[in-house]
Amino acid sequence: MDHLQAVLRRVSGTDVTLSAVHLASTFTDRAKQTTTYRQGRVLLAGDAAHIHSPLGAQGLNTGIGDAVNLGWKLAATVHGYAPDGLLDTYTRERHPIGARVLDWTRAQTAIMKPDPHAQAIQSLVRDLIGTRDGTTYMYERISGSSNRYDLGSEHPLVGRDAPDFHLEDGTRLGELMREGRGVTLDFSPDRSLRGSAMSWESRIRYASGQARNDLGSGAVLVRPDGIVAWVGDRTTPDRNEFERAASNWFGSSEIEKRAGVRSPVGPGFLIGSR
Repeated sequence: MDHLQAVLRRVSGTDVTLSAVHLASTFTDRAKQTTTYRQGRVLLAGDAAHIHSPLGAQGLNTGIGDAVNLGWKLAATVHGYAPDGLLDTYTRERHPIGARVLDWTRAQTAIMKPDPHAQAIQSLVRDLIGTRDGTTYMYERISGSSNRYDLGSEHPLVGRDAPDFHLEDGTRLGELMREGRGVTLDFSPDRSLRGSAMSWESRIRYASGQARNDLGSGAVLVRPDGIVAWVGDRTTPDRNEFERAASNWFGSSEIEKRAGVRSPVGPGFLIGSR
């Protein structure tokens, strides 16, 4: 308590006196990350995979992001229908996100130092936050909304959190994802993906209709963690491309399964989307 009181007096410039301390904790600016989030049957997430200064309170979002990314992949592996290498995508997708958060918190720690250099940077950051672009950038970094997984597509939606698409009948994407399956939203007038999507019926939920804002897409495939895995052309979504994307993330179709290509243990997931 004497140490805490001395620090408070020094920082505040007053003669404040502490009479009792009920809870106290300290933290440092340590920023560390494991080299891989998977080693055989051992999988790391959250604070076990990365630690950093709590400035900005980004640790919770990052840890939840790890768990949601891993959960459905682990479930698919346990049930036997995961495509080869699915679990390996966990480190590939989440490690860069963790590294980005560590760098961000390092920058936050650096500008809090009580020296003229840090104070000059603080002044510059305040000026930037005062602009529309600067505020947007800060929000996207702290919230994680600018995060994007590299899924091998140049489409701006692929690899990002899916917007909560609203269909004309009032259905929302968030409602469709509560079962923990992937979701195919087919915006095309002729429902061109219905037959293909039904081939993964136990793992991908299909919904169709016009969206209030389809963002220029004809269809989207959303993973159980809420990440857009594929986007189809606005006029005529390519069924072959859709089926390749579905196989890549959800394994063989029901038709292939019945033909003996794969023998999944059972359908469904036990983890929902963000």
